[in-house]
Amino acid sequence: MNEKKITVLIADDHMVVREGLRKLLDAEQDIEVIGEAANGRTAVDMTVTLHPDVVVMDIAMPQMNGLEATRQIRKVVPKARVIILSAHSDDAYVEGVMTLGANGYLIKQSSAHVLSEAIREVQNGNVFFSPDIAKRFKKRKQKTLDRNGMSKAIHLSSRELEVLQQIAEGEANKKMAANLGISIKTIEKHREHLMSKLDIHDTAGLTRYAIATGIVENSVQLTIL
Repeated sequence: MNEKKITVLIADDHMVVREGLRKLLDAEQDIEVIGEAANGRTAVDMTVTLHPDVVVMDIAMPQMNGLEATRQIRKVVPKARVIILSAHSDDAYVEGVMTLGANGYLIKQSSAHVLSEAIREVQNGNVFFSPDIAKRFKKRKQKTLDRNGMSKAIHLSSRELEVLQQIAEGEANKKMAANLGISIKTIEKHREHLMSKLDIHDTAGLTRYAIATGIVENSVQLTIL
């Protein structure tokens, strides 16, 4: 009897990336892609519905970023493993993301064949990092998390993260209120709290912060080999 395949959900807002990853993983006899999500909110919903063993999660996605999606998945489907894909490799940033409950962290510039190895490792209960990050972690002692602002970002509430993402994406208060199903006044309150918590007092600064911490980022595709 054949062993049960590891089921995978791919979450990335770029179709070409999803197609490339699916093609890569379909070539593995022990891995099966059972779904694709183009944003974080859909990723959470599909995880609840499909119960994949592993979710491969991009960070910068519309509607809900991968950080918040990871946090929600860990709450509603705690058995699901999450592997983060990111352009950021800073140690403090990686540590901050992992505190949200991710089981693996891959740099998008890495060769994509590493992904299948990561999926097997996290399914076996292990934590997996891109090779270069793993080497750095072995060579140094644990450091206080602070350098990339991620220590502040992980202490934002779920709603604050959602509002921060939409601010960085250029949405007006009225549109944000409609997107999130809350009042404009509540949006304004969340904006005030963000500025206070982050000590950033203008929209441009919030946008720069969201980019610096990977909540939104420029498209950097995983190399498909």
